[in-house]
Amino acid sequence: MRGEEGLRTDLAALAIPFAEHEHEAVFTVEQSRHVDAGIPGAHTKNLFLKDAKGVFWLVTVPAEARVDLKALPGAIGCKRVSFGKADDMERLIGIAPGSVTPLAMINAEPGSVTCVIEAGLAAASRINVHPLRNTATLGLSGADVLRLIGHWGHAPRVAEIPVQESA
Repeated sequence: MRGEEGLRTDLAALAIPFAEHEHEAVFTVEQSRHVDAGIPGAHTKNLFLKDAKGVFWLVTVPAEARVDLKALPGAIGCKRVSFGKADDMERLIGIAPGSVTPLAMINAEPGSVTCVIEAGLAAASRINVHPLRNTATLGLSGADVLRLIGHWGHAPRVAEIPVQESA
């Protein structure tokens, strides 16, 4: 596992600009609202999923999105998904629930997890993600997140993610 030190090394090596915000631990989108209020850019949430064939997925969407889990497989190219277990998350991407971030792909063996970034986030000038821990937020462009994931040997996907309509 390369960890946060490796992440910072790669950010510097690729000359990727970012803004960093330290804050108290947040485990859910709901808990992070007051922290996010002071941080510009698009806020994110991450779904660690397993499909019917046993393939693991890390899907990053806007924080407020209510993902339609029945329609999601068709959008990302798999069959039926369920939430992955915490022990699989720790084994495959080296982090615990509450700290999930697309930047955890630094710890994943190429081919072990498929990373998907929602299209609007991929195109955003600034998205906010955890730097492998839930006590800080890094703001960087969606394009740079994709570049980092590719740098680590993965082929990130960009997809329109289906959301549930608000009641």
